[in-house]
Amino acid sequence: MIVTGSINFQTRGDCDIVDITPQVARQVAESGVNSGTVTVFVPGSTAGVTTIEYESGLLTDLKRLWERVVPRNVHYDHDRRWGDGNGHSHVRASVLGPSLVVPFTDGKLTLGAWQQIILVDFDNRPRSRQAVLQIMGE
Repeated sequence: MIVTGSINFQTRGDCDIVDITPQVARQVAESGVNSGTVTVFVPGSTAGVTTIEYESGLLTDLKRLWERVVPRNVHYDHDRRWGDGNGHSHVRASVLGPSLVVPFTDGKLTLGAWQQIILVDFDNRPRSRQAVLQIMGE
């Protein structure tokens, strides 16, 4: 069986990190699928998804990492071409990636005790975001 759903929410941009675990868990539990996988996919090219321990120290560490690895205040050809100043957002999102697959059993995500699913919005402005969920299994 395949069930497709979505989560819609607002972000603040500028490396806003949103814990979407409760919404994903709820849709998996309500899907009628007992065991399988859920793919979480973010449409767009300035956001990505992954898992972390969602706590304030790690949130700060992750934001600092992005500034070290893909700094916002260096030259990006994308900015010159489009003038929107979010070249760093596109590069960061491509490094993180737009999707994540999480297995589940008995209608419950098989995440670790301190593991949450997050969406990171790298764009340089607030956005309306959507995460598409595709739940597959039996």
